[in-house]
Amino acid sequence: MATFSKLQGQYLAFIDAYTKVNGRPPAEADMQRYFEVTPPVVHQMVVNLHRLGLVSRSEGAARSLRVVIPQEDIPRLELRE
Repeated sequence: MATFSKLQGQYLAFIDAYTKVNGRPPAEADMQRYFEVTPPVVHQMVVNLHRLGLVSRSEGAARSLRVVIPQEDIPRLELRE
């Protein structure tokens, strides 16, 4: 089982759910709107998730983010109010 913080888990859950619903991964702007944070906060989270081996991405390619941990390790997305 992968090890990550609750917040990192929520980003993973969002990326996974968004990809399933929309048929493509989210842009950083989509995560920014959902989590109500600034662009640098989202970018740093993506960098950290990639560094931890929880997601893969192609440098310079838009919407290339992909969760690489087993589906059963991805937490349930908690809806924001």
